[in-house]
Formats: sequence, structure tokens, C-alpha cells
Amino acid sequence: MDEPALRQLLDDVQSGVLHPDDAVARLRRLPFADLGFARVDHHRALRQRTGEAVYAPGKSPEHCAAIVAELMADPGGPVLLTRAEPDQVAVALDAAPGGIVTDTGPHQLVAWRTADERPCRVLVLTAGTADLGVARECCATLRAYGVSPSLVADCGVAGVHRLLASLDELLAADAVVVAAGMEGALPSLVAGITAAPVVAVPTSAGYGAGLHGVTALLAMHASCAAGLTVVGIDNGFGAACAVARLLP
Repeated sequence: MDEPALRQLLDDVQSGVLHPDDAVARLRRLPFADLGFARVDHHRALRQRTGEAVYAPGKSPEHCAAIVAELMADPGGPVLLTRAEPDQVAVALDAAPGGIVTDTGPHQLVAWRTADERPCRVLVLTAGTADLGVARECCATLRAYGVSPSLVADCGVAGVHRLLASLDELLAADAVVVAAGMEGALPSLVAGITAAPVVAVPTSAGYGAGLHGVTALLAMHASCAAGLTVVGIDNGFGAACAVARLLP
């Protein structure tokens, strides 16, 4: 339940459309519902303005479906199922039809009940094509939260003219997400150009000494570009959540 849903509930009680006992029954789900195998947080949108997300790895398809159905039973903001396998997606969609499925590379992300559009300009950049799965996860999460991002792929520092071709779009952005593997240099370059908040996502793309994203992660943490925000390796979802919190 988010603030608009709670206000509507109170208005319905005040106007007589909803009986107080029915309102109490709905509010029993706050702050969480105990399903035995999961305590489903119905209070998150009230606390944080962003909806709940269900992390699929390690959960059975039935667990994913039950958690999503419980979240959807309560009026409120977006519900996301992240890093899901096709069988998890199929069962979740049977339990809660209408979800929007995005292919994020080896996994899928499903979004239900997307938020109203927010008037902001967010640019998502990738250093290489291999980073696109992470970028798609980020973009799908942003869209669920009401942000319509622009995606510019394959503009890494090995050919910096490719980034400069999108300079006007970069300078006009309210926030920028940069997904990069290898040596992780692109976020430092971007953060030195734009005044907008920059969120860096190290990806696991790269050879030997890339250490599956660890080199990019450490390079981003050691960046000389002041104010650069860094999330975990391959965490496009977390980057989108950081942007959603940064924007008004």
C-alpha cells in the first residue's frame, strides 16, 4: 500500500463508500503478511516511495507466485519480480496476470502495476554490448517506477568518440546510469562531463584480470570523479532504485 492508496481508503470510509470493518480488514496486511516461508512487506511504498521487489533466485516458482499474488492483493505501487527464470515467470503470471516481461539476458524481469510517469530525463549508458542485460534490467525497473529512460549502448572508452556523439543528450540528463565491465573506466569519464548524478554499475563482462567484475567495481570505487555512486556487480535493479531515490 502506498500513500495514494491509503488516502483513497480513508476517503472511501469518510464518504461511506467503504465500511470501517472492510477498511480494517485491508489494513491488517500492514506492515507485513506472514506466508510462513516469507514475510511480505506491504509497508515499503509508504516508507520509501518505491514498491516491493521479489528476488527470484533461490525461490521455487510457487514461492514467487505466492509472494507476487500477496503483493498484488493490496492496492498500491509497482510490484517487480527480478532475475527470474521462465518457469518462475510463467507461474507468477498465472497467479497475477498482466505483468510486463523484459528479457534481461540470462534472466527476465516482470513488472506489475507501473507507476505514473515522472517528468525527468534519465540516460542509461553501456560501455559495451555485453553490458546490455544489466542495462535492460535497469531500464525495466525505471519504467516500473514511472521513469522513461533513454538507452545508449556501446560507447566505451576504447572509442570515446561514440560517447561524444551523444554529448547533448548526456548534458541534458537529470541522472545518468553507466554500466561497464573490463577496467570500468567509463563512469569516471561520464561523471567528469555532466553535472547530473551518475550511478555506476560494474558488470562481470571482461577477461582474466577483470575478475568477473571485481576490477571494474574497485576502479569505480577509486574514481577521481567526485560524487560518483557505485552499486554492486551486475546490479541494474539497484542502480535504478538509486536513481528513483535521487530524483524528486
